[in-house]
Amino acid sequence: MTPNIAPLTLFFASIFTSNILLANFLGMCSFISISKDLKSANGLGLAVTVVLTLTNAVNWVVLRYVLIPLDLLYLRFIVFIIVIAAVVQMLEMIIDRVSPPLYMALGIFLPLITVNCAILGAALFMEIRKYDFVQSVVFGLGSGLGWWLAIISLAAIRKKVDKAPVPAGLKGPGITLITIGFMAMAFIGFSGMLPVQ
Repeated sequence: MTPNIAPLTLFFASIFTSNILLANFLGMCSFISISKDLKSANGLGLAVTVVLTLTNAVNWVVLRYVLIPLDLLYLRFIVFIIVIAAVVQMLEMIIDRVSPPLYMALGIFLPLITVNCAILGAALFMEIRKYDFVQSVVFGLGSGLGWWLAIISLAAIRKKVDKAPVPAGLKGPGITLITIGFMAMAFIGFSGMLPVQ
């Protein structure tokens, strides 16, 4: 049974109120590490958005047309991870060809998208919530855009905070985690703006 959620509502909810990063805290390791530089954060945000959208679409098709009909649901975690790894590998080759400086800036974090828990989390949310194909794609796109918005916002804030007088005990990870907490509260503050259908 598919939940009766309009795609537009699902799209904006996955960006703001149910942001996969700031509401569920999935994908934090690359989020904190790459958000030191705005250009790298922007590139990783785009890559995560593309991977989330494509993997949610492909995983929905594989789940509905292969795993469920063949009664192989117990293999879904492995299959989801294989799909994610294949999409990330394809994206890595494309970025290497199109933008070698971005490829070098992202470094190890580009292949680590494969094990980014936000990517697998979105696929599992799609399955648990029984989204149809359109809802799955919209949820993947919205979650990716929400992740991208969060990482470029944090990168911009960190750039400003680096020049601010921060107490010595809070410099580095301390002020970053406090900033993320305030960002999460701000995003969740959008709750109730869209009517639930």
